[in-house]
Amino acid sequence: MCIRDRSKRKGTLPMLKLFRYLKKSIPSVILVILLLVVQAVSDLSLPSYTSDIVNIGIQQGGIDTTAPEVIRQSEMEKLLLFLNPEDQQTVMDSYRPDEELSDKEIKRLRKQYPAAADMPVYVRRELKEDALAELETIMSGPLLVVGGFQSDNEEMQAVKEQMLAGMPGGGADDLFTVLAQMPEEQKAQMVSAVQEQLAAMPESILEQSAIPFVKAEYVALGADANSLQTQYILKTGGIMLLIALLSAAAAITTGFLASRLAASLGRELRGRVFRKVVSFSNTEFDRYSTASLITRSTNDIQQIQMLLVMLLRVVFYAPIMGVGGVLKVLNTNTSMAWIIALAVGLLMILVLVLFATVMPRFKLIQKLVDRLNLVTREILTGLPVIRAFSTQKYEEERFDKANRDLTRTNLFVNRVMTCMMPAMMLIMNGIAVLIVWTGAHGVENGAMQVGDMMAFIQYTMQIIMAFLMISMVSVMLPRASVSAQRIEEVLQTKSVIEDPKESKPFDETKKGVVQYRHVSFRYPGAEENVLEDIDFTALPGQTTAFIGSTGSGKSTLINLLPRFYDVTEGEILVDGVDVREVTQHDLRARLGYVPQKGVLFSGTIASNLKYGHDEIGDEAMVEAAQIAQATEFINAKPDGYKAEIAQGGTNVSGGQKQRLSIARAIAARPEILIFDDSFSALDYKTDSALRKALHEEVGGSTVLIVAQRISTILHADQIIVLDEGRIVGKGTHEELLKTCEVYQQIAMSQLSKEELEK
Repeated sequence: MCIRDRSKRKGTLPMLKLFRYLKKSIPSVILVILLLVVQAVSDLSLPSYTSDIVNIGIQQGGIDTTAPEVIRQSEMEKLLLFLNPEDQQTVMDSYRPDEELSDKEIKRLRKQYPAAADMPVYVRRELKEDALAELETIMSGPLLVVGGFQSDNEEMQAVKEQMLAGMPGGGADDLFTVLAQMPEEQKAQMVSAVQEQLAAMPESILEQSAIPFVKAEYVALGADANSLQTQYILKTGGIMLLIALLSAAAAITTGFLASRLAASLGRELRGRVFRKVVSFSNTEFDRYSTASLITRSTNDIQQIQMLLVMLLRVVFYAPIMGVGGVLKVLNTNTSMAWIIALAVGLLMILVLVLFATVMPRFKLIQKLVDRLNLVTREILTGLPVIRAFSTQKYEEERFDKANRDLTRTNLFVNRVMTCMMPAMMLIMNGIAVLIVWTGAHGVENGAMQVGDMMAFIQYTMQIIMAFLMISMVSVMLPRASVSAQRIEEVLQTKSVIEDPKESKPFDETKKGVVQYRHVSFRYPGAEENVLEDIDFTALPGQTTAFIGSTGSGKSTLINLLPRFYDVTEGEILVDGVDVREVTQHDLRARLGYVPQKGVLFSGTIASNLKYGHDEIGDEAMVEAAQIAQATEFINAKPDGYKAEIAQGGTNVSGGQKQRLSIARAIAARPEILIFDDSFSALDYKTDSALRKALHEEVGGSTVLIVAQRISTILHADQIIVLDEGRIVGKGTHEELLKTCEVYQQIAMSQLSKEELEK
């Protein structure tokens, strides 16, 4: 019995088992994963640079920090007025006066800020990221206040005049001079009040309002504001270009490696399936149709290849993009995170609905492909018979039905899946509109910047695309899962014909001796034996023939010898050894087998005649052709033995095909020659000449002949008569005519009275 792997009942487990054949490619798989990480990180970093170009490069003039790199001493003193002592100390620790700079640093400073040579300045120290962020937070408010008081803004000027009027010495013109002269206690109260008001303002407003002061300070020190903006945009754009090129290179390399890995897996699976099928006995071939095996070796493996490419390109990439996008979104603006949840929810609902609709059809498609292949193969193979009976219309209708069933199912699946992309795009565009609408209010209220909103849209689209890619893989998964089950079913099928663990040597003293000892046989699943208690011995140099009515078991008996099937009871000995105790290769190397239906392979006549053994020379080939009475028609061909043979031998007649099949078996000079009704297409003259040549040229071999015509076996040394699977007669032609009623009936039906008397 054939044993199926239990994993067939476990969904995608067969698919996971198929991926074990990628063990040799693990380094390439790891490289693909690393490249996908590089690509995902690159893609995730681009929106933040886009945001920086809009927020910093365009809106802030290329100034990316509210902690100035260089600031005049006079302006620093004004800023310190609006800071508490602790923050003042932090700021002063972060800057150093120009007297402490080295000559090299001074030279670089004056090159970028020419006016710094004429006035005392403070230069910001090299700070770590967290220290710089703290400094920006501390300085943003004072920069806003000082910049406002120094601007022409009417509201700020009114506040300034009000503050001057309420202070001692209110007639002074310089508010900062008055503030510097205030008592410390009063100044602390004022600073505290100012900081409370600033704390109530959004951080983005503080940063954007403080930037004009920094820009004005750089201009006052002689820097070119337009140059600062251009440099920042070009620098950031250049970084984006490099990241995009890195992402593209990673994507191209990943695609190339993924395709190679998939092709490698496909080649490995096709090789394994082919080797497995070649090792099948007739029992396994009875279980699988030829069309199904072809489909499994081609279409099913192609489905696995396509899935593997998608898995390598998407399954590792999409989660990184999805999770990374969510984290980036949360860092950008948490107030719109609900939009992401809404988008993901809508996508999940869409995917679930689609899957519930098409999943059953995916499982049906492969069976319909099998059916179409089966019908097509039957029609093409049986075309002469179809034409002879004028049943073309019936066969066309049969093909049309199989074709329509497959087409209808494919159309349904494709139409449903076609709706997927427009629905996804509708969700994506709707989410983009929702982000713009919600983000616009945030920009208006100062809660976020335009660049942040743009980055949020890009991250959201990346998250949605990640889900879209996973959905596309999920669409392929059901069909590929069915294909994987079908492939794994073949690979895990255990052949009933297996070689022994330890092969026994043949007994050379019994070379060519074939013994059937009380052999009985029944086909797998059958209730009754086809052969019952078959017992005989065939000796070298003799011809043993088998004859009987149709269905008596002649071909089945012969097929047991090369182990196309194994006996149910009893044993078959070749050279004194049970055929089950030697390897199939060693056994069949001693046999020359000619089947009922002559099978030729595409190639030349010579390649077909030398098919049985690699060491067959031209002389042996020609001699075999002469014995098989094939030289006449071979020599008549312009190319002789180099003449082409079409697939299946369709360009030669049935009799020529049989003679070439016989010559192929003889050319290998086997110990035992088996002819399974192999003379049926030969005329009487050719049949007689061939049997005579066989007797003369290969007389030392054991010859087993299955025949329907008595004329073929008249001179056999031993004729075995079968009836309903049992031996009912055994002897020579003359003996059987006297003792076997079944043989007498066959003889009388085929031979004239005169021939019988002879």
